[in-house]
Amino acid sequence: QLQLVESGGGLVQPGGSLRLSCAASGFTLDHYSIGWFRQAPGKEREGVSCISRSGRNMNYVDSVKGRFTVSRDAAKNTVYLQMNSLKPEDTAVYYCAAGLFILDVCGMKGYPHWGQGTQVTVSS
Repeated sequence: QLQLVESGGGLVQPGGSLRLSCAASGFTLDHYSIGWFRQAPGKEREGVSCISRSGRNMNYVDSVKGRFTVSRDAAKNTVYLQMNSLKPEDTAVYYCAAGLFILDVCGMKGYPHWGQGTQVTVSS
């Protein structure tokens, strides 16, 4: 059974940093592109970032470019989202999702496997 588990969320002050982890069990992430998504209260879910299966291709939504970095560690079967210079508007539940893409690319659609999410709250 494919399972993704996010961790690393919490409460942080504006300007602070958090690193989210997305760990897989029951399968290896090597063949999957991974997307990070978030959903704030009363808002639709939005794609934040993604990384291709090789790790060579990444994408970011404009609002996090220069602040967030996605990476993956094959040995740990884990994908990370490093979030720096956090803002109150980054407050949301963050989800990771896995999907198979024909090419070594990633996007903000096409992810059938999802984690349960981790809460990130940016507040003073």
